[in-house]
Amino acid sequence: MEYKFNVEEQAARCIEWTRDHVNAISPNAVAVIGISGGKDSTCCAAILSEALGKDRVLGLLLPNGKQVDIADSRQLVEHLGIPHMEINIADSVDGLTAEIARQFPGQELNQGYLTNTPARIRMTTLFGVAAQIGNGLVVNTCNRSEDVVGYATIFGDAAGTFSPICRMTTEEVIAVGDYLGLPGSLTHKLPTDGMSLNADGTLMGDEVKLGVSYHEINTIIRTGEKTENYDKIVSMYKRSRFKLDIVHMPCYEPGLYDYFLENFGI
Repeated sequence: MEYKFNVEEQAARCIEWTRDHVNAISPNAVAVIGISGGKDSTCCAAILSEALGKDRVLGLLLPNGKQVDIADSRQLVEHLGIPHMEINIADSVDGLTAEIARQFPGQELNQGYLTNTPARIRMTTLFGVAAQIGNGLVVNTCNRSEDVVGYATIFGDAAGTFSPICRMTTEEVIAVGDYLGLPGSLTHKLPTDGMSLNADGTLMGDEVKLGVSYHEINTIIRTGEKTENYDKIVSMYKRSRFKLDIVHMPCYEPGLYDYFLENFGI
């Protein structure tokens, strides 16, 4: 399968789709987006700014206590010049964790709870702010590469009301971000979940945690090539596709070949 990504065309079409989708809901709607400092929220925020204008984008910086790369989030909102708020979710996470732990005396909370709960509280915060301003639409910032292998928290970062990039691969998102003139330190930043750590205390890269590279995942998505870890990646998809079955939202469709969509329907 031949693959070609025309970044100029795709960026223009994505911006147009985003503008049309939001304005069809309300010409006064404000896009509410969590700004993590990574490539996905960075690229989405830029698309929104181009589509709606800076005043109709509200960026939320949502550290859980101390966020080691919070400066990247601040750099992005300052670079784009969009309105923003910083809300620390630590008290909410700690309060809920204490109450749940109280119900399981003598037991340690498992890693699934500890990893996914902050993501779900962040999404609750995004929807809370969207409700408070009255005309907010929460933006999903997931990409296709992560969705295919289930690397998203259901009802956490996998939620939202619409998605500009969930059908784009990681490499396509980076290409759009670079085309839109975003800082390379953000678009080419090591992708991490912001929580998993290496033995030396540094943030663990997504590809280390997944055990496969995004490039290989992307190759399968766009060409269907039977790569070295093809069976593993397809198995990851099959184990986690229930998330895609549950979470449906309007999204920009780039019109490119997608192996998983063609062969598995989603």
